Amino acid sequence: MNINEQKITYFPESLIKEIALPERFTFPFYYEPHSLTKYAAAELQQYLETLPDLDHNFGLTNDTDEPAIGKMFGVLVVADQMGKVGYLSAFSGKLADSNDHQKFVPPVFDMLTENSFFLQEQDIIDAINREIENIQSDINYANAKVDLDRLTEQSGQELSALKQQLKINKEHRKLRRDELALSAEIQDNTQIEAELAKQSHYDRHCLRVMKEEWKAKVNEAQGKWEAYEKRIESLKNERKERSAALQGQLFEQYSFLNKAGVKKSLQDIFTPTAFGRPPAGAGECATPKLLQFAFTNNYRPIAMAEFWWGAAPKSEIRQHKQFYPACAGKCKPILAHMLEGMPVDENPFLLPTDERAWIEIIYEDDYFLIVNKPEGLRSVPGVDIEDSVYSRLKSTMHDTEPLMVHRLDMGTSGLLVVAKIPEIHKQLQKQFLERVVSKRYTALLSKPILEPTGTISLPLTADPFNRPRQLVCMETGKPSVTKWQVIETNATTTKVHFWPLTGRTHQLRMHSAHELGLNAPIVGDDLYGTAGDRLYLHAAYLSFVHPITKERMTFEVAEDF
Repeated sequence: MNINEQKITYFPESLIKEIALPERFTFPFYYEPHSLTKYAAAELQQYLETLPDLDHNFGLTNDTDEPAIGKMFGVLVVADQMGKVGYLSAFSGKLADSNDHQKFVPPVFDMLTENSFFLQEQDIIDAINREIENIQSDINYANAKVDLDRLTEQSGQELSALKQQLKINKEHRKLRRDELALSAEIQDNTQIEAELAKQSHYDRHCLRVMKEEWKAKVNEAQGKWEAYEKRIESLKNERKERSAALQGQLFEQYSFLNKAGVKKSLQDIFTPTAFGRPPAGAGECATPKLLQFAFTNNYRPIAMAEFWWGAAPKSEIRQHKQFYPACAGKCKPILAHMLEGMPVDENPFLLPTDERAWIEIIYEDDYFLIVNKPEGLRSVPGVDIEDSVYSRLKSTMHDTEPLMVHRLDMGTSGLLVVAKIPEIHKQLQKQFLERVVSKRYTALLSKPILEPTGTISLPLTADPFNRPRQLVCMETGKPSVTKWQVIETNATTTKVHFWPLTGRTHQLRMHSAHELGLNAPIVGDDLYGTAGDRLYLHAAYLSFVHPITKERMTFEVAEDF
Protein backbone atom coordinates (compact mmCIF):
# COMPACT_ATOMS: atom_id res chain seq x y z
CA MET A 1 0.00 0.00 0.00
CA ASN A 2 1.52 3.34 -1.04
CA ILE A 3 1.42 6.41 1.14
CA ASN A 4 -1.54 7.90 -0.73
CA GLU A 5 -3.61 4.76 -0.30
CA GLN A 6 -2.90 4.94 3.44
CA LYS A 7 -4.84 8.21 3.55
CA ILE A 8 -8.09 6.48 2.53
CA THR A 9 -10.28 4.75 5.08
CA TYR A 10 -12.64 2.45 3.22
CA PHE A 11 -16.24 1.95 4.30
CA PRO A 12 -17.53 -1.54 5.06
CA GLU A 13 -19.09 -3.09 1.98
CA SER A 14 -22.29 -3.75 3.91
CA LEU A 15 -22.63 -0.02 4.65
CA ILE A 16 -22.12 0.99 1.02
CA LYS A 17 -24.82 -1.46 -0.05
CA GLU A 18 -27.28 0.04 2.44
CA ILE A 19 -26.67 3.75 1.72
CA ALA A 20 -27.26 5.34 -1.67
CA LEU A 21 -24.52 7.68 -2.86
CA PRO A 22 -25.60 11.26 -3.52
CA GLU A 23 -26.07 12.26 -7.14
CA ARG A 24 -24.47 15.66 -6.58
CA PHE A 25 -21.56 16.88 -4.50
CA THR A 26 -22.31 18.75 -1.27
CA PHE A 27 -22.93 22.50 -1.49
CA PRO A 28 -20.13 23.41 0.96
CA PHE A 29 -21.69 26.54 2.49
CA TYR A 30 -25.03 25.10 3.63
CA TYR A 31 -25.68 21.39 3.89
CA GLU A 32 -27.19 18.54 5.86
CA PRO A 33 -24.34 16.00 6.23
CA HIS A 34 -24.83 12.87 4.15
CA SER A 35 -25.08 9.58 6.06
CA LEU A 36 -21.62 8.52 4.85
CA THR A 37 -20.02 11.78 6.01
CA LYS A 38 -21.70 11.34 9.40
CA TYR A 39 -20.26 7.83 9.62
CA ALA A 40 -16.82 9.07 8.56
CA ALA A 41 -16.93 11.99 11.02
CA ALA A 42 -17.92 9.66 13.87
CA GLU A 43 -14.97 7.37 13.08
CA LEU A 44 -12.60 10.32 12.85
CA GLN A 45 -13.86 11.69 16.17
CA GLN A 46 -13.30 8.32 17.80
CA TYR A 47 -9.78 8.34 16.37
CA LEU A 48 -9.16 11.82 17.78
CA GLU A 49 -10.34 10.72 21.22
CA THR A 50 -7.76 7.94 21.28
CA LEU A 51 -4.99 9.73 19.41
CA PRO A 52 -1.76 8.98 21.32
CA ASP A 53 0.94 11.48 22.14
CA LEU A 54 -0.43 14.38 20.10
CA ASP A 55 1.14 17.54 21.48
CA HIS A 56 -1.87 19.75 20.82
CA ASN A 57 -4.22 21.21 23.40
CA PHE A 58 -7.79 21.20 22.11
CA GLY A 59 -9.04 22.57 25.41
CA LEU A 60 -11.04 19.46 26.28
CA THR A 61 -9.11 18.81 29.49
CA ASN A 62 -7.51 20.97 32.16
CA ASP A 63 -4.22 19.08 32.43
CA THR A 64 -2.03 21.62 30.61
CA ASP A 65 -1.16 25.29 30.81
CA GLU A 66 -0.88 25.55 27.02
CA PRO A 67 -3.51 27.76 25.34
CA ALA A 68 -6.53 25.86 24.03
CA ILE A 69 -6.78 25.72 20.23
CA GLY A 70 -9.83 24.00 18.83
CA LYS A 71 -9.77 22.98 15.17
CA MET A 72 -12.01 22.38 12.20
CA PHE A 73 -11.70 18.87 10.78
CA GLY A 74 -13.10 17.69 7.46
CA VAL A 75 -14.02 14.41 5.81
CA LEU A 76 -14.39 13.82 2.08
CA VAL A 77 -16.16 10.75 0.75
CA VAL A 78 -14.42 9.61 -2.45
CA ALA A 79 -14.35 6.76 -4.92
CA ASP A 80 -10.85 5.58 -5.79
CA GLN A 81 -9.67 4.67 -9.29
CA MET A 82 -11.23 1.21 -8.90
CA GLY A 83 -14.55 2.66 -7.77
CA LYS A 84 -14.14 1.59 -4.15
CA VAL A 85 -15.68 4.10 -1.73
CA GLY A 86 -13.93 5.46 1.34
CA TYR A 87 -13.14 8.78 2.96
CA LEU A 88 -10.23 11.17 3.40
CA SER A 89 -9.56 13.27 6.49
CA ALA A 90 -8.01 16.72 6.95
CA PHE A 91 -7.63 19.50 9.49
CA SER A 92 -7.48 23.23 9.00
CA GLY A 93 -4.14 24.94 9.54
CA LYS A 94 -1.47 23.01 11.42
CA LEU A 95 -1.88 20.32 14.06
CA ALA A 96 0.67 20.17 16.88
CA ASP A 97 2.82 22.59 14.81
CA SER A 98 3.09 20.04 12.02
CA ASN A 99 1.46 19.18 8.71
CA ASP A 100 2.69 15.58 8.68
CA HIS A 101 0.17 13.22 10.24
CA GLN A 102 -0.42 9.69 9.05
CA LYS A 103 -4.22 9.68 8.80
CA PHE A 104 -4.60 13.15 7.31
CA VAL A 105 -4.01 14.39 3.78
CA PRO A 106 -1.07 16.76 3.31
CA PRO A 107 -1.52 20.50 2.75
CA VAL A 108 -1.67 21.93 -0.74
CA PHE A 109 1.80 23.28 -0.02
CA ASP A 110 3.82 22.27 3.03
CA MET A 111 5.69 25.33 4.15
CA LEU A 112 7.09 23.40 7.13
CA THR A 113 9.25 20.91 5.21
CA GLU A 114 12.88 20.91 6.30
CA ASN A 115 14.98 23.68 4.75
CA SER A 116 12.00 25.05 2.84
CA PHE A 117 12.23 28.62 1.54
CA PHE A 118 9.51 29.53 4.02
CA LEU A 119 11.42 28.29 7.06
CA GLN A 120 14.67 29.82 5.84
CA GLU A 121 13.05 33.20 5.30
CA GLN A 122 11.09 32.86 8.54
CA ASP A 123 14.39 32.35 10.37
CA ILE A 124 15.63 35.65 8.95
CA ILE A 125 12.40 37.42 9.95
CA ASP A 126 12.63 35.89 13.43
CA ALA A 127 16.23 37.16 13.70
CA ILE A 128 15.00 40.65 12.74
CA ASN A 129 12.31 40.44 15.43
CA ARG A 130 14.91 39.41 18.00
CA GLU A 131 17.17 42.32 17.06
CA ILE A 132 14.26 44.74 17.40
CA GLU A 133 13.41 43.26 20.79
CA ASN A 134 17.07 43.46 21.88
CA ILE A 135 17.29 47.14 20.96
CA GLN A 136 14.01 48.01 22.64
CA SER A 137 15.04 46.18 25.82
CA ASP A 138 18.59 47.66 25.85
CA ILE A 139 19.14 49.90 28.90
CA ASN A 140 21.15 52.29 26.74
CA TYR A 141 18.13 52.76 24.43
CA ALA A 142 15.92 53.53 27.40
CA ASN A 143 18.54 55.86 28.88
CA ALA A 144 18.93 57.68 25.57
CA LYS A 145 15.22 58.56 25.61
CA VAL A 146 15.37 59.51 29.29
CA ASP A 147 18.40 61.75 28.68
CA LEU A 148 16.75 63.40 25.70
CA ASP A 149 13.54 64.09 27.63
CA ARG A 150 15.50 65.34 30.66
CA LEU A 151 17.74 67.67 28.64
CA THR A 152 14.79 68.95 26.59
CA GLU A 153 12.87 69.77 29.74
CA GLN A 154 15.90 71.26 31.51
CA SER A 155 16.81 73.44 28.52
CA GLY A 156 13.26 74.74 28.37
CA GLN A 157 13.25 75.54 32.06
CA GLU A 158 16.63 77.31 32.06
CA LEU A 159 15.91 79.26 28.88
CA SER A 160 12.54 80.27 30.28
CA ALA A 161 14.15 81.40 33.53
CA LEU A 162 16.79 83.41 31.65
CA LYS A 163 14.19 85.03 29.41
CA GLN A 164 12.21 86.00 32.47
CA GLN A 165 15.31 87.55 34.05
CA LEU A 166 16.15 89.37 30.84
CA LYS A 167 12.63 90.72 30.73
CA ILE A 168 13.07 92.08 34.27
CA ASN A 169 16.44 93.59 33.25
CA LYS A 170 14.76 95.26 30.28
CA GLU A 171 12.06 96.74 32.49
CA HIS A 172 14.73 98.09 34.84
CA ARG A 173 16.54 99.72 31.93
CA LYS A 174 13.32 101.28 30.74
CA LEU A 175 12.67 102.74 34.18
CA ARG A 176 16.23 104.11 34.26
CA ARG A 177 15.78 105.72 30.84
CA ASP A 178 12.52 107.28 31.99
CA GLU A 179 14.38 108.76 34.96
CA LEU A 180 17.15 110.05 32.69
CA ALA A 181 14.64 111.80 30.49
CA LEU A 182 13.74 114.03 33.45
CA SER A 183 17.40 114.80 34.24
CA ALA A 184 19.12 117.98 32.98
CA GLU A 185 22.66 116.56 33.11
CA ILE A 186 23.01 115.79 29.41
CA GLN A 187 26.64 114.55 29.51
CA ASP A 188 26.11 112.16 32.40
CA ASN A 189 22.89 110.86 30.80
CA THR A 190 24.78 109.99 27.63
CA GLN A 191 27.28 107.89 29.56
CA ILE A 192 24.53 106.11 31.43
CA GLU A 193 22.61 105.44 28.21
CA ALA A 194 25.73 103.88 26.72
CA GLU A 195 26.05 101.63 29.78
CA LEU A 196 22.38 100.59 29.49
CA ALA A 197 22.87 99.73 25.81
CA LYS A 198 25.91 97.68 26.75
CA GLN A 199 23.83 95.77 29.33
CA SER A 200 21.16 95.11 26.68
CA HIS A 201 23.73 93.70 24.25
CA TYR A 202 25.18 91.55 27.01
CA ASP A 203 21.74 90.12 27.88
CA ARG A 204 21.10 89.18 24.25
CA HIS A 205 24.56 87.63 24.09
CA CYS A 206 23.87 85.50 27.17
CA LEU A 207 20.57 84.29 25.71
CA ARG A 208 22.25 83.43 22.41
CA VAL A 209 25.07 81.53 24.12
CA MET A 210 22.65 79.58 26.33
CA LYS A 211 20.50 78.66 23.33
CA GLU A 212 23.53 77.42 21.40
CA GLU A 213 24.83 75.42 24.36
CA TRP A 214 21.48 73.75 25.01
CA LYS A 215 20.90 73.16 21.32
CA ALA A 216 24.22 71.32 21.11
CA LYS A 217 23.42 69.22 24.20
CA VAL A 218 19.87 68.37 23.03
CA ASN A 219 21.04 67.64 19.47
CA GLU A 220 23.68 65.27 20.80
CA ALA A 221 21.08 63.45 22.92
CA GLN A 222 18.63 63.50 20.01
CA GLY A 223 21.26 61.96 17.75
CA LYS A 224 21.95 59.11 20.18
CA TRP A 225 18.24 58.30 20.55
CA GLU A 226 17.50 58.66 16.82
CA ALA A 227 20.31 56.27 15.99
CA TYR A 228 18.39 53.56 17.86
CA GLU A 229 15.07 54.65 16.34
CA LYS A 230 16.42 54.69 12.80
CA ARG A 231 17.83 51.19 13.27
CA ILE A 232 14.46 49.96 14.60
CA GLU A 233 12.60 51.62 11.72
CA SER A 234 15.05 50.14 9.20
CA LEU A 235 14.57 46.68 10.69
CA LYS A 236 10.78 47.03 10.66
CA ASN A 237 10.82 48.12 7.02
CA GLU A 238 13.04 45.18 6.13
CA ARG A 239 10.69 42.85 8.04
CA LYS A 240 7.66 44.29 6.23
CA GLU A 241 9.28 43.91 2.82
CA ARG A 242 10.48 40.38 3.52
CA SER A 243 7.07 39.35 4.90
CA ALA A 244 5.26 40.74 1.87
CA ALA A 245 7.68 39.02 -0.51
CA LEU A 246 7.39 35.76 1.42
CA GLN A 247 3.60 35.94 1.38
CA GLY A 248 3.61 36.58 -2.36
CA GLN A 249 5.94 33.61 -2.87
CA LEU A 250 3.64 31.44 -0.76
CA PHE A 251 0.59 32.53 -2.75
CA GLU A 252 2.24 31.28 -5.92
CA GLN A 253 3.10 27.92 -4.32
CA TYR A 254 -0.54 27.32 -3.39
CA SER A 255 -1.88 26.05 -6.72
CA PHE A 256 -5.32 24.46 -6.72
CA LEU A 257 -6.67 21.80 -9.08
CA ASN A 258 -10.19 21.18 -10.28
CA LYS A 259 -11.88 18.21 -11.94
CA ALA A 260 -10.49 19.15 -15.36
CA GLY A 261 -6.93 19.39 -14.03
CA VAL A 262 -6.82 23.17 -14.37
CA LYS A 263 -4.51 24.85 -11.84
CA LYS A 264 -4.93 28.28 -10.32
CA SER A 265 -2.73 30.01 -7.76
CA LEU A 266 -4.16 31.72 -4.71
CA GLN A 267 -3.26 35.10 -6.17
CA ASP A 268 -5.09 34.35 -9.42
CA ILE A 269 -8.12 33.11 -7.48
CA PHE A 270 -8.42 36.14 -5.20
CA THR A 271 -7.42 38.94 -7.57
CA PRO A 272 -10.99 39.37 -8.94
CA THR A 273 -12.57 39.29 -5.46
CA ALA A 274 -13.32 42.21 -3.15
CA PHE A 275 -10.20 41.27 -1.14
CA GLY A 276 -7.94 41.70 -4.17
CA ARG A 277 -5.39 39.41 -2.55
CA PRO A 278 -5.60 36.22 -0.49
CA PRO A 279 -6.39 36.71 3.20
CA ALA A 280 -4.10 35.14 5.80
CA GLY A 281 -4.66 31.40 6.09
CA ALA A 282 -6.36 31.03 2.71
CA GLY A 283 -5.78 27.56 1.29
CA GLU A 284 -5.17 25.99 4.69
CA CYS A 285 -8.78 24.96 5.38
CA ALA A 286 -9.82 21.31 5.41
CA THR A 287 -12.05 21.10 2.32
CA PRO A 288 -9.57 22.60 -0.20
CA LYS A 289 -6.90 20.22 1.16
CA LEU A 290 -9.23 17.25 0.71
CA LEU A 291 -10.29 18.15 -2.82
CA GLN A 292 -6.69 18.84 -3.85
CA PHE A 293 -5.60 15.40 -2.66
CA ALA A 294 -8.58 13.75 -4.40
CA PHE A 295 -7.93 15.45 -7.75
CA THR A 296 -4.17 14.83 -7.54
CA ASN A 297 -4.78 11.09 -7.09
CA ASN A 298 -7.72 10.77 -9.51
CA TYR A 299 -10.27 10.09 -6.80
CA ARG A 300 -13.87 11.13 -7.41
CA PRO A 301 -15.25 13.45 -4.70
CA ILE A 302 -18.73 12.40 -3.55
CA ALA A 303 -19.61 14.35 -0.39
CA MET A 304 -17.96 16.53 2.26
CA ALA A 305 -18.56 17.67 5.83
CA GLU A 306 -16.61 19.69 8.40
CA PHE A 307 -16.90 19.62 12.19
CA TRP A 308 -15.36 21.51 15.10
CA TRP A 309 -13.18 19.66 17.60
CA GLY A 310 -12.25 21.24 20.93
CA ALA A 311 -12.99 24.34 22.95
CA ALA A 312 -14.58 27.29 21.19
CA PRO A 313 -12.55 30.44 20.52
CA LYS A 314 -13.62 33.34 22.74
CA SER A 315 -14.73 35.37 19.73
CA GLU A 316 -16.66 32.72 17.80
CA ILE A 317 -19.51 30.31 18.43
CA ARG A 318 -18.22 26.78 17.92
CA GLN A 319 -19.64 23.63 19.50
CA HIS A 320 -17.51 20.54 20.03
CA LYS A 321 -18.36 17.87 17.38
CA GLN A 322 -20.84 20.22 15.66
CA PHE A 323 -20.95 20.21 11.82
CA TYR A 324 -20.26 23.56 10.13
CA PRO A 325 -20.15 24.86 6.55
CA ALA A 326 -16.92 25.84 4.87
CA CYS A 327 -15.89 29.44 5.60
CA ALA A 328 -17.11 31.87 2.96
CA GLY A 329 -14.36 34.49 2.97
CA LYS A 330 -11.36 32.20 2.60
CA CYS A 331 -12.87 29.12 0.93
CA LYS A 332 -15.65 30.36 -1.35
CA PRO A 333 -13.37 31.74 -4.11
CA ILE A 334 -11.11 28.67 -3.90
CA LEU A 335 -13.97 26.16 -3.98
CA ALA A 336 -15.66 28.02 -6.85
CA HIS A 337 -12.61 27.07 -8.92
CA MET A 338 -12.12 23.58 -7.49
CA LEU A 339 -15.76 22.54 -7.96
CA GLU A 340 -16.06 23.97 -11.46
CA GLY A 341 -17.60 21.41 -13.80
CA MET A 342 -18.88 19.19 -10.98
CA PRO A 343 -22.58 18.61 -10.31
CA VAL A 344 -23.15 20.32 -6.93
CA ASP A 345 -26.26 20.60 -4.75
CA GLU A 346 -28.13 23.85 -5.30
CA ASN A 347 -27.51 26.79 -3.02
CA PRO A 348 -30.61 26.64 -0.78
CA PHE A 349 -30.55 30.41 -0.41
CA LEU A 350 -31.22 30.74 -4.15
CA LEU A 351 -34.18 28.38 -4.18
CA PRO A 352 -37.58 30.01 -4.72
CA THR A 353 -39.48 30.90 -1.56
CA ASP A 354 -42.53 28.83 -0.71
CA GLU A 355 -45.28 31.06 -2.08
CA ARG A 356 -47.73 29.43 0.32
CA ALA A 357 -46.02 31.41 3.08
CA TRP A 358 -48.47 34.26 2.77
CA ILE A 359 -48.13 37.67 4.37
CA GLU A 360 -50.66 38.60 7.03
CA ILE A 361 -51.34 42.33 7.39
CA ILE A 362 -52.54 42.82 10.94
CA TYR A 363 -52.91 46.63 10.83
CA GLU A 364 -53.06 49.28 8.13
CA ASP A 365 -53.89 52.97 7.93
CA ASP A 366 -52.98 55.79 5.55
CA TYR A 367 -49.44 56.06 6.96
CA PHE A 368 -48.06 52.59 7.62
CA LEU A 369 -48.95 48.93 7.95
CA ILE A 370 -47.89 46.10 10.26
CA VAL A 371 -46.99 42.76 8.67
CA ASN A 372 -46.71 39.35 10.31
CA LYS A 373 -43.75 38.03 8.29
CA PRO A 374 -43.61 34.24 7.82
CA GLU A 375 -40.34 32.44 8.52
CA GLY A 376 -38.28 31.69 5.42
CA LEU A 377 -39.23 34.89 3.58
CA ARG A 378 -36.78 37.75 3.16
CA SER A 379 -37.67 41.23 4.37
CA VAL A 380 -36.17 42.78 1.23
CA PRO A 381 -34.91 41.24 -2.05
CA GLY A 382 -31.52 39.54 -2.05
CA VAL A 383 -28.85 39.67 -4.75
CA ASP A 384 -30.29 36.63 -6.54
CA ILE A 385 -33.79 36.29 -5.05
CA GLU A 386 -36.50 38.89 -5.60
CA ASP A 387 -39.25 37.32 -3.49
CA SER A 388 -39.59 39.20 -0.21
CA VAL A 389 -42.02 41.13 1.96
CA TYR A 390 -41.06 44.23 0.01
CA SER A 391 -41.64 42.72 -3.44
CA ARG A 392 -44.95 41.14 -2.45
CA LEU A 393 -46.26 44.36 -0.94
CA LYS A 394 -45.09 46.37 -3.94
CA SER A 395 -47.09 44.11 -6.26
CA THR A 396 -50.28 44.76 -4.28
CA MET A 397 -49.84 48.40 -3.22
CA HIS A 398 -49.65 49.60 -6.86
CA ASP A 399 -48.68 53.29 -6.79
CA THR A 400 -47.49 53.26 -3.18
CA GLU A 401 -43.87 52.40 -2.49
CA PRO A 402 -43.47 50.13 0.58
CA LEU A 403 -40.78 51.66 2.80
CA MET A 404 -39.22 49.09 5.15
CA VAL A 405 -38.70 50.72 8.54
CA HIS A 406 -36.63 47.79 9.88
CA ARG A 407 -35.87 44.18 8.92
CA LEU A 408 -36.04 40.66 10.28
CA ASP A 409 -33.69 37.82 9.36
CA MET A 410 -35.03 35.50 6.68
CA GLY A 411 -35.56 32.74 9.25
CA THR A 412 -37.25 34.98 11.83
CA SER A 413 -41.03 35.32 11.78
CA GLY A 414 -43.10 38.12 13.27
CA LEU A 415 -43.94 41.79 13.23
CA LEU A 416 -42.55 44.21 10.65
CA VAL A 417 -43.36 47.90 10.24
CA VAL A 418 -43.72 49.21 6.68
CA ALA A 419 -44.27 52.93 6.00
CA LYS A 420 -46.25 54.32 3.06
CA ILE A 421 -44.93 57.90 3.12
CA PRO A 422 -41.25 58.99 3.21
CA GLU A 423 -41.80 61.41 6.10
CA ILE A 424 -43.57 58.70 8.14
CA HIS A 425 -40.73 56.31 7.31
CA LYS A 426 -38.22 58.86 8.59
CA GLN A 427 -40.15 59.45 11.84
CA LEU A 428 -40.62 55.74 12.54
CA GLN A 429 -36.97 54.96 11.81
CA LYS A 430 -36.01 57.71 14.24
CA GLN A 431 -38.00 55.98 16.97
CA PHE A 432 -36.14 52.73 16.26
CA LEU A 433 -32.76 54.48 16.21
CA GLU A 434 -33.50 56.33 19.44
CA ARG A 435 -34.58 53.03 21.03
CA VAL A 436 -38.00 54.24 22.08
CA VAL A 437 -39.70 51.33 20.31
CA SER A 438 -40.54 48.44 22.66
CA LYS A 439 -39.79 45.02 21.13
CA ARG A 440 -40.20 41.52 22.47
CA TYR A 441 -39.15 38.30 20.78
CA THR A 442 -39.92 34.69 21.65
CA ALA A 443 -37.34 31.97 21.03
CA LEU A 444 -37.00 28.26 21.63
CA LEU A 445 -33.50 27.45 22.91
CA SER A 446 -31.77 24.11 22.46
CA LYS A 447 -30.93 23.51 26.16
CA PRO A 448 -32.55 23.85 29.56
CA ILE A 449 -31.81 27.24 31.15
CA LEU A 450 -31.60 27.15 34.93
CA GLU A 451 -31.73 30.85 35.74
CA PRO A 452 -35.18 32.51 35.44
CA THR A 453 -34.08 35.87 34.02
CA GLY A 454 -31.03 37.99 33.24
CA THR A 455 -29.27 40.50 30.99
CA ILE A 456 -26.64 39.74 28.33
CA SER A 457 -24.10 42.30 27.17
CA LEU A 458 -21.57 41.41 24.47
CA PRO A 459 -19.55 43.55 22.00
CA LEU A 460 -20.39 42.29 18.49
CA THR A 461 -18.69 42.80 15.15
CA ALA A 462 -18.98 41.24 11.69
CA ASP A 463 -16.74 38.29 10.80
CA PRO A 464 -14.96 39.68 7.70
CA PHE A 465 -14.16 36.21 6.34
CA ASN A 466 -17.47 34.54 7.14
CA ARG A 467 -20.32 36.96 6.57
CA PRO A 468 -23.03 37.25 7.76
CA ARG A 469 -21.69 35.55 10.91
CA GLN A 470 -20.86 37.78 13.84
CA LEU A 471 -17.97 37.69 16.33
CA VAL A 472 -17.51 38.77 19.92
CA CYS A 473 -14.64 41.27 19.99
CA MET A 474 -13.67 43.20 23.11
CA GLU A 475 -11.57 45.66 21.07
CA THR A 476 -13.71 46.59 18.06
CA GLY A 477 -17.16 45.16 18.84
CA LYS A 478 -20.18 47.43 19.28
CA PRO A 479 -22.18 47.08 22.51
CA SER A 480 -25.25 44.84 22.38
CA VAL A 481 -27.63 44.33 25.31
CA THR A 482 -30.56 41.94 25.71
CA LYS A 483 -32.86 41.24 28.65
CA TRP A 484 -34.36 37.75 28.82
CA GLN A 485 -36.85 35.74 30.84
CA VAL A 486 -37.69 32.05 30.83
CA ILE A 487 -41.31 31.24 29.91
CA GLU A 488 -41.19 27.46 30.13
CA THR A 489 -38.55 24.74 30.16
CA ASN A 490 -38.26 20.98 29.86
CA ALA A 491 -35.53 18.36 29.71
CA THR A 492 -34.19 19.45 26.30
CA THR A 493 -35.41 22.98 25.45
CA THR A 494 -36.33 26.34 26.95
CA LYS A 495 -38.77 28.93 25.65
CA VAL A 496 -37.72 32.48 26.46
CA HIS A 497 -38.77 36.08 25.94
CA PHE A 498 -36.09 38.46 24.65
CA TRP A 499 -36.14 42.25 24.96
CA PRO A 500 -33.31 43.61 22.75
CA LEU A 501 -32.15 47.00 24.06
CA THR A 502 -29.86 47.44 21.06
CA GLY A 503 -30.27 46.35 17.45
CA ARG A 504 -27.08 44.60 16.31
CA THR A 505 -27.02 42.07 13.49
CA HIS A 506 -27.83 38.56 14.79
CA GLN A 507 -27.89 39.95 18.33
CA LEU A 508 -30.42 37.47 19.74
CA ARG A 509 -28.85 34.54 17.93
CA MET A 510 -25.39 35.43 19.25
CA HIS A 511 -26.64 36.11 22.78
CA SER A 512 -28.37 32.74 22.79
CA ALA A 513 -25.49 30.69 21.41
CA HIS A 514 -22.31 32.27 22.78
CA GLU A 515 -20.77 30.80 25.92
CA LEU A 516 -20.74 34.28 27.51
CA GLY A 517 -24.46 34.51 26.80
CA LEU A 518 -26.94 31.69 27.40
CA ASN A 519 -24.72 29.08 25.69
CA ALA A 520 -27.88 27.59 24.14
CA PRO A 521 -28.34 28.18 20.39
CA ILE A 522 -31.83 28.88 19.14
CA VAL A 523 -33.42 25.71 17.78
CA GLY A 524 -32.95 25.58 14.02
CA ASP A 525 -30.17 28.19 13.92
CA ASP A 526 -28.10 27.12 10.91
CA LEU A 527 -25.32 29.66 11.63
CA TYR A 528 -24.71 29.30 15.35
CA GLY A 529 -26.34 25.98 16.17
CA THR A 530 -27.93 23.13 14.23
CA ALA A 531 -30.11 23.65 11.15
CA GLY A 532 -33.69 22.46 11.42
CA ASP A 533 -37.10 22.89 9.83
CA ARG A 534 -37.01 26.60 10.78
CA LEU A 535 -35.35 29.14 13.04
CA TYR A 536 -37.46 29.18 16.20
CA LEU A 537 -37.34 32.94 16.70
CA HIS A 538 -40.43 35.15 16.49
CA ALA A 539 -40.87 38.93 16.76
CA ALA A 540 -44.01 38.81 18.89
CA TYR A 541 -44.55 42.34 20.24
CA LEU A 542 -44.08 45.92 19.03
CA SER A 543 -45.06 49.21 20.64
CA PHE A 544 -44.34 52.72 19.37
CA VAL A 545 -45.87 56.18 19.02
CA HIS A 546 -48.05 56.87 15.99
CA PRO A 547 -46.22 59.63 14.04
CA ILE A 548 -49.49 61.53 13.36
CA THR A 549 -51.91 60.88 16.24
CA LYS A 550 -49.10 60.60 18.83
CA GLU A 551 -50.95 57.70 20.41
CA ARG A 552 -49.06 54.67 21.73
CA MET A 553 -49.68 51.78 19.29
CA THR A 554 -49.21 48.20 20.48
CA PHE A 555 -49.23 45.06 18.33
CA GLU A 556 -48.81 41.44 19.36
CA VAL A 557 -48.86 38.14 17.46
CA ALA A 558 -48.09 34.94 19.36
CA GLU A 559 -45.54 32.44 18.07
CA ASP A 560 -46.78 29.22 16.47
CA PHE A 561 -44.25 26.98 18.23
